[in-house]
Amino acid sequence: MATTRRLHLFDVDGTLIRGSAAAVEISRQLGVMTEIAELEREFVTRGLPADEFAVRARELWVDLTVDQVSAAFEQAPWLDGIREVWADIRAEGDHCAVISLGPNFFVERLLEWGVQAAHGSLWPAVPFTQPIVRSGILGPMAKVHTARQLCAELGLELEHCVAYGDSISDAELFRVVGSAVAVNGDHHVASIATHAYNGGDLRGAYALARG
Repeated sequence: MATTRRLHLFDVDGTLIRGSAAAVEISRQLGVMTEIAELEREFVTRGLPADEFAVRARELWVDLTVDQVSAAFEQAPWLDGIREVWADIRAEGDHCAVISLGPNFFVERLLEWGVQAAHGSLWPAVPFTQPIVRSGILGPMAKVHTARQLCAELGLELEHCVAYGDSISDAELFRVVGSAVAVNGDHHVASIATHAYNGGDLRGAYALARG
């Protein structure tokens, strides 16, 4: 009997990047860590909308260059084993994608590592000459909508998906997929995850998902 293919969906901030986020790593390059930390707190604890976060972050990053984006990406504390996990998923005939609230100019760099699709918030090109278009900024429910779209393209159902995430922005997706792995997760996902992994190697989380 044929085995149903699966779609593995990966968050980026706090999940693939352990203990950090794209916005934090970009801000580190620009020396605005205190300011971005305050925005992160407002997002997590005070419900700051994702589009407002983006507008205010763009103000902090007004002088951002492509070289700084490259440095932020290369120096981020990525989990070990990301490329190997994605290679194995493809070898098994399954599919993998990243869905992040972070800027698409950062998230889409992961395509070079072997993920098959990369979805992030739509930001203007770097260096910035255009404002943020609020409708292009993703919120937590957008992860569910994007997962549904990917499933439709692949002829799969949400029950065939495995989600990997760490925090409140992943909770809605965790509730609708067939399996969910909390990767260094917080209390927002602990009670709704199928599995929990704590550590620095994505291969450990992936092993739990494969059973």
